[in-house]
Amino acid sequence: MIFLSEQLSARPLPLWELVKQCGVSYTVSLLQGAEQEQRMFASVGDGKLTVGFGDGIVPWSEEGIARDQAIFAAHGIEMIGIEDTPPMDRIRLGLPGRDDEIAQIIEQIKAMGKLGIGTLCYNWMAVSSWARTRTNIPSRGGALVTGFKLSDTSQMSRIAEPGEYPLERLWEALQYFLEAVIPVAEAANVRLGMHPDDPPLPEIRGMPRIMNSIENYRRLLDLYPSRSNGITLCQGNFALMTDALPSVIREFGARDAIAFVHFRDIVGDATDFEETFHDAGQNDLPACIEAYKAVGFEGPMRPDHVPTMFGESNERPAYETLGRIFAIGYIRGLIHSAYGKPKITE
Repeated sequence: MIFLSEQLSARPLPLWELVKQCGVSYTVSLLQGAEQEQRMFASVGDGKLTVGFGDGIVPWSEEGIARDQAIFAAHGIEMIGIEDTPPMDRIRLGLPGRDDEIAQIIEQIKAMGKLGIGTLCYNWMAVSSWARTRTNIPSRGGALVTGFKLSDTSQMSRIAEPGEYPLERLWEALQYFLEAVIPVAEAANVRLGMHPDDPPLPEIRGMPRIMNSIENYRRLLDLYPSRSNGITLCQGNFALMTDALPSVIREFGARDAIAFVHFRDIVGDATDFEETFHDAGQNDLPACIEAYKAVGFEGPMRPDHVPTMFGESNERPAYETLGRIFAIGYIRGLIHSAYGKPKITE
C-alpha cells in the first residue's frame, strides 16, 4: 500500500488543513531544530525559522519525537516517518566525535521504534544540503521553479579543499555507520532510507559525494544486506542518474530496498536541470506508478519540490503551498488509475 504523505514540521500551518482536505493524513516529518529542518530551509532562503520551541527538549529524543507526534495527532495527522536526524557530519566524514553522533542516531531509532514510526530518511551530503543555483526560473504560466547549473557554482565558496576528504573515506565512514545502526534498526522495526546526493554529482563546492549513481546504490545495499538498510527513491535525483527510471524502480523494488519515495520530476541532466510541475517533466510518471505496483511497494510516498504559483511569495522555493496541492491531486490520480479507486466507507 502506498501511504500518500506530506513533509511537514510540527509547527502548525494552514497547509495542514489543506492537505487533509486533499485526502492526505500522513506525514514524514522534519524535527523541530534538527539537522535537516535547519539545512533545508536555509537552502531555500528562509531565514526566519527559529530552532525548536525553546523548551530544551532534544528533537531526536523519545520526548521530542513524542511531542511532535502528539502535535500532529491533535490535528488528525499521523507521523509515519521522519526525514531528519541529529547532526551527522562527523559520521559522514569519519571524524573524531562520530561515535557520539552515532549514539544520538541510535537514540532516535530506538525512540521511533517505541512510538511506532517505521521510516527514517537520511543522507550522506556532508556540510551542505540540496543545492540550487537559481530559485526563480519562470515556468508554465509564469510559475517559478528551482534549478541548478554546475557552471554557476564556480564563483561560490568552497566547503572542502582538494583531497581533504577522499571518496573511500566517505565509504568507510558509511560502512562504520551501517554496522553500528542497522542492528538497532532491525530490533526497532525501523527502515532507514538513504536519500541521494542532490544533485548527484561527484562533488559540490569541493566536497566529494558518493550517493550519486545507480551502481553506488547497489554498493550501499551490499555493504549491509538488510531490509532496514534501504533507500529513499527521490525520483528527481534518480532521473539524473538514469534515463530508465521505471526500470530502476523495478530493480530496487525487487530487492525490497525502497523504504520511501519522493515523487517528482525534472528536465535536464545533473549538470544543468530545472524542476517541473509533476505533469511536465521528462519522465514517464504513470509508468513509475505502475512499477511501484509491480514490485509491491509498501511505504510512504510524498510529492517533492513543487513550483511556486500565482500569488505566492516564493519565500520557500519548491515548498510553497499551491504546487503541493496540485501535486497531491496528480499523484492521487495516478495511484487510482493504477491501483483502482478505493471503496469509500463511512
